[in-house]
Amino acid sequence: MPQAIKADLGDHAPCDTGFPAKAIAHITADRSATATAPADLVPFARLKGFFTGSGQGRAPHILWDPFTGAFAQFFPATSRSKALFDAAGGTRTNRAGQVVIQIEALFFPHCRLGGKVFARLVDTPCEGWADLQAWAGSWGVPDVWPMGRPTSLTRNTAPAATWRSRGGWYAHAHVPENDHVDPGSWPAFVSARPRFEPFPGASFFQAGRRSPVIAALHGRLVAEDCDRYTAGAPADVWGAGDVRSYAAWQQKLGFEGDAADGVPGQVSWDRLEVPRA
Repeated sequence: MPQAIKADLGDHAPCDTGFPAKAIAHITADRSATATAPADLVPFARLKGFFTGSGQGRAPHILWDPFTGAFAQFFPATSRSKALFDAAGGTRTNRAGQVVIQIEALFFPHCRLGGKVFARLVDTPCEGWADLQAWAGSWGVPDVWPMGRPTSLTRNTAPAATWRSRGGWYAHAHVPENDHVDPGSWPAFVSARPRFEPFPGASFFQAGRRSPVIAALHGRLVAEDCDRYTAGAPADVWGAGDVRSYAAWQQKLGFEGDAADGVPGQVSWDRLEVPRA
């Protein structure tokens, strides 16, 4: 994970790639506290030290601090980690996926930080969650909870058929062979920022309009060998060169006559895939 402090433990081992990609949500649960007797949050550095020391046999891939967005990584995504109980001869819980990315959120119920008490993980700022979700997604983990997003500290073991056949995010409380009830809650998925500019409408393309969207369009037309621009024309201002170049793109797509007039339309715009400006 690019954002993570690297603390590789070695001892890598492959996953069972015949199963779909998974991510497993844990909380560190390193202290017991209640609403009437909260306890101070354990420092991130101390938990990192635990997983690189006496806790190596229980280390996840990622330790995540939802208060600051800090991460520490102990195994590469392609290796199994060790945060799940794995019964001999069973489903090999730590390996049962193309990846089985395990995340320990630095949290326990009723932890206290800066004088404020947090009953649930979702009550924290959840800093860094978007990065964590995106990283898991880059390894093929879909943004779904086959057993539902956790909302309480209760056990809800996934049926064997679900565990074998469905990728996505699982709570520790969902994993076969385990008896834990964590994480109790987990943040909702963040909508991914679109890769491409949405069509701004034909009326957007008025002579003299200046916009980074027009500059991004200019770059794509050049890349598609539809460059009909005049040397020295500003790339971010809509002008006659843009009309000529866009008409060349429309013609490349097979449009003719009035349908290739150089004014962007929804279909030709979507096909051009103008990157987000």
